[in-house]
Formats: sequence, structure tokens, C-alpha cells
Amino acid sequence: MNIKKLLFAFALTIFLISCKKETSNSNTTNSTNSITCIDNPNINFTSIGTPIGKFSDCIKDVDGNVYKTVTIGSQTWMAENLKTSKYNDGTSIPNVKDNNQWLDLNSGAWAYYNNDSVNNVKYGKLYNWYAVSKTTNGNKNVCPTGWHVPSYSEYSVLIDFLGGDKVAGEKMKEVLNTSWKYLNSDATNTSLFTGLPCGNGGGEGFFKFGIRGYFWSSTESTSSSAEFLILDCENNKAYKADDSKYGGLSIRCVKD
Repeated sequence: MNIKKLLFAFALTIFLISCKKETSNSNTTNSTNSITCIDNPNINFTSIGTPIGKFSDCIKDVDGNVYKTVTIGSQTWMAENLKTSKYNDGTSIPNVKDNNQWLDLNSGAWAYYNNDSVNNVKYGKLYNWYAVSKTTNGNKNVCPTGWHVPSYSEYSVLIDFLGGDKVAGEKMKEVLNTSWKYLNSDATNTSLFTGLPCGNGGGEGFFKFGIRGYFWSSTESTSSSAEFLILDCENNKAYKADDSKYGGLSIRCVKD
């Protein structure tokens, strides 16, 4: 092979490697936890009507769980419930299975609904508020890097954008009764938030699976209670409640 052919072959090899690298990175961002999106077949992201939300890059947590995300108005939310068993610095969060132990906790913990790991695939984990609060969890973040547990005022921004608390729920709930036990016939999921009825857990057992979705906020009400969002199969509301910090509720993270 003469010198010209050798130089041409070398240049062609460099060009092909460069193209391959550019193609492999075309669906990612510079964020270390942002990855190419793959649909989760266990969740129905369908909307009935023209979507208000727009899917964004997927992200992954420190455990390697992958989440679809959606931009709704000025905010970007996880479109799936949190599944991590660790804070984003890699510190483990204890899995507490005994309901009575939840009553005595003042530190972070999680559980599967009914202590059944099958529920993790679609519905994620239930966390007490102590896993949310940086005051009680050692200034750690349960959400992926670049994301955080929303304050209730951040939920209010979402709810207001979707028309207010009396109607926002219909635009936030998964459609077609694939998870919700009954009614829910007005759900459109046009926000693509895809809210799921994961129920709650904690010291008093497990309740309301298939009927309600409960989502922690970072907002404290009293020394023993905190605020959260409720979605209900029986109405179109998205509304605020507050209850004991030891309760096991779902978490949706919002982008910083």
C-alpha cells in the first residue's frame, strides 16, 4: 500500500469513529444522569386529547432506575414514581417492613406497598417524610442529581397551570383504568404526569391502593406532620392534605 492510500485509510477510520461517537450521544444531554428514553411498558402514558405536557430526556437514579420525564408549563417532572433505595450520594435508605416500627421512626425509610416487591415495577416505593427532609436525613437528597422533592408551592404552580385544584386531577391521572380500580372516567392525562393510585403505608398498615395516589411535598406543616398531594379516582381534583410524617407515600421529583 502506497503512502497516499495509507493516509486515506487512516483519515477514513478517524471520520467513522467520530460519526459513531456523535450518533451515540445524539439523544443525551450533558447531565450525568440523563439518558436515552425508552418507554416503560408497565405504565400507560397515553393521553386523551391534545397533550399539554411534552416528554423530556429520561433520567436515572443512583440505583440505575430509569424514569420518563415531562415538561409541563415552566416545570419538568418525573412522569413515574421514585424507586430508589438510596440517597443520591449512595447512602442506603432502610427498608422497614414492620408497620409498628414505622410509628417509632424519626429517620428515613421506605417500603413496597404491602411489602410486595412486585409493586415496585410500576408503582415505585413508599417513603416516610423523614427520607424527604434534609433536616432529618443528614442533608441528603432522595431524588436524582439535579432534581428535588417539590415543595407544595411547586405543586401549586403545576395545579394552577392545569386549571386549578378542582380540575387538574383529571389531567394528571393515568387513563383507561389500567391502575385505578373504578370510575376515573374523566381522566385524560393530557399533562402526561401519569399519576398512579399507589395508596399509602406506615404504622397503620397499607390502604387505598388503586383508589388514591399520595405524593409527598417537602413542606412541613407541624413538628409531626407534612403536606402532600392527593389524586383520587372519585373526582377530578388535585388537592392538598397533611398528615403524620411517618406515613409511607409516593414521591415525584421536579427538576432544579
